[in-house]
Amino acid sequence: MANLNPTREIEALAAEIGDKIYIDVAKWHLYLSDAHLHTTVAEQVYPFLENKSLSEGQVQDILKQISVKLGGGRTQLPLFELLPDNALQDLMEILEEYQKQL
Repeated sequence: MANLNPTREIEALAAEIGDKIYIDVAKWHLYLSDAHLHTTVAEQVYPFLENKSLSEGQVQDILKQISVKLGGGRTQLPLFELLPDNALQDLMEILEEYQKQL
């Protein structure tokens, strides 16, 4: 994957994240694309992928900083708190594979 068009690469990464990673709300799986969070995640992690310096700790920190409004904005939770462990593992696999391709 060439680094000629980072916008296109972020969009491709966002699409993959959005289709495969979900938040769990009362046993309902809401995919990040449906929640409109996939692009935010991709934009936040992409600089670390580009620099080949992404770690699980960094991903967790990024997810903790992305705030998700619930109940019409009455409350907010970090995205990290809404991802089940298996979704976090899947996200790490996607990001590690993507980093190898850069």
